[in-house]
Amino acid sequence: MAQEHDTNEEILAGKHSVLEALRAGRTLNKIWIAENAQKALTAPIIAEARQAGIIVQHVDKRKLDQLAPGVQHQGVVAQAAPYAYAEVEDLLAAAEAKGEPPFLLLLDEIEDPHNLGSILRTADCTGVHGVIVPKRRSAQITATVSKTSAGAVEYVPVARVTNLGQTIDRLKELGIWVVGTDVDTDQDLFGSDIFSGPVAVVIGNENKGMGRLIREKCDLLLKLPMLGRINSLNASVAAGVIMYEVLRRRRTAE
Repeated sequence: MAQEHDTNEEILAGKHSVLEALRAGRTLNKIWIAENAQKALTAPIIAEARQAGIIVQHVDKRKLDQLAPGVQHQGVVAQAAPYAYAEVEDLLAAAEAKGEPPFLLLLDEIEDPHNLGSILRTADCTGVHGVIVPKRRSAQITATVSKTSAGAVEYVPVARVTNLGQTIDRLKELGIWVVGTDVDTDQDLFGSDIFSGPVAVVIGNENKGMGRLIREKCDLLLKLPMLGRINSLNASVAAGVIMYEVLRRRRTAE
């Protein structure tokens, strides 16, 4: 997980965050492990760190609490180079390198870091080529996001953009269908037939959904079928349902 302390370092906390950062080859300057941490939990981290020549120091748990305040660090904290956000072009290049039509997520002011982390975790599982977030009024990559993602933040590139609307225009010019979610539309998620091609799915804010301008720019609006009395899902849950539907459609089309 990534908690920015200054422009030169980032703090990662938690077993999965640190271990996946090591496996992904991210630059770690130092790792701290609680003296009373379970050996079964920390042994893989120590082995990977030694192989990479990274210093591992055993310290009192209170030291870790100071390094990663408010985060469930599981007795493992690391100092890393700052998280490197990608460019939108990098996400498209990732799809091209795999010989796949682009599958992107655009998050319209997702504010809860737990939601962002959960979305990144599912994105990694479903083959999403990258996630795009606005620079303002949006959760960024933090310690909480990284931990919630179980280390997926190391594998799913995240691009930050100044204007999400302009980014949508660019994607549409490249032939990528932009799909939004709306409870008031008539089109059902499971009745759509566009997911086998290049697609960018927009997930709206936890409380107000997509902004008006973003909604108007979408090529298609879909709704998730709701059979109960509640007419909406948590943002990360809704995103997960859609991502797995895209994956299912793409596998069927192969």
